[in-house]
Amino acid sequence: MLRIGVCVSGGGTNLQAVIDKIESGEVINAEIAVVVSNNPGAYALKRAEKHGIPAVCVSPKSFESREAFNTALVDTMDSFRVDLIVLAGYLVVIPPVLIERYRNKIINIHPSLIPSFCGTGNYGLTVHVNALKRGVKVTGATVHFVDEGTDTGPIILQKAVAVEDGDTPEILQRRVMEQAEWEILPRAIDLIANQKIRVADGRVVSSQGPV
Repeated sequence: MLRIGVCVSGGGTNLQAVIDKIESGEVINAEIAVVVSNNPGAYALKRAEKHGIPAVCVSPKSFESREAFNTALVDTMDSFRVDLIVLAGYLVVIPPVLIERYRNKIINIHPSLIPSFCGTGNYGLTVHVNALKRGVKVTGATVHFVDEGTDTGPIILQKAVAVEDGDTPEILQRRVMEQAEWEILPRAIDLIANQKIRVADGRVVSSQGPV
């Protein structure tokens, strides 16, 4: 059974999508061991509690130094014996010590088709603002492994979403979540939980046939 630690800063809609897919049996051999937030007021913590999942706040503001926070974050994941860390709208820079300890065991959901609209400054609603400013016709979401770069790790899954006339950033954000993020994040977890993919030479490859 794959034990998952989900890191989230806000409402936790992607967290809810994962919970729903696990509870429905669409994601198998996986369980959420803990939900961690840097924000004590994050609704994601309440979502976790409603489903009997341990919910923990580990905030940088509670520590004297960033190093102390980084250590606490690693210790929290270790204490819950997680096998995979899922970043689901986590607005905290991931410390290199965590990346090194959980190499190829941290995944992130990004609201664009990487390499478009990724990197520093591109997160959340900002991605969709920038996409509309550029006049793109197709956007989407990407699930990727996390490395020391910003949105540079090996790509697991992507799904395209059409940009429609009259879209606002908020409308587009919702469509991308509903049509892409809530689908490919649980699917990526299922692939990992059932050992259907692996990382080789910096790329994600199938272990057991088509992904």
